[in-house]
Amino acid sequence: MIRAYIDGGARGNPGPAGYGVRIEREDGTLVEELYAPLGNATNNVAEYNGLLAALRWAVDHGEADVHIRSDSELLVKQMRGEYKVKNPGLQALYVQARLLVMQLGTIRFEHVRREFNKEADRLSNLAMDLAERTLASPS
Repeated sequence: MIRAYIDGGARGNPGPAGYGVRIEREDGTLVEELYAPLGNATNNVAEYNGLLAALRWAVDHGEADVHIRSDSELLVKQMRGEYKVKNPGLQALYVQARLLVMQLGTIRFEHVRREFNKEADRLSNLAMDLAERTLASPS
């Protein structure tokens, strides 16, 4: 079983956005850190991209049991089926996430307070820094 801490953010919302993912074993041992800039996006789009990165990693590495921890209550409740996905910008991301979930065994979504998601937050901030630089540089 792996535990994936996920986060996403946007400066300006929408604005320069990115996601961060910290993947650990059950005992807290670091397995991998992922982060990427997304250009201009919203916080929720960035959160979903973090989830997609974690789920793709799990599928690609043959991990069947995944525990997702996120400080986005919206994302967690949508993935648990407690909230509908009404925002058209999130619906396609939600469908992609559901398709990946179907390739896994046991998956658990847990909402955690921001202070328990510091490493994923640090990674998403690195990604947002990259997004800002990319958007600011002339093409």
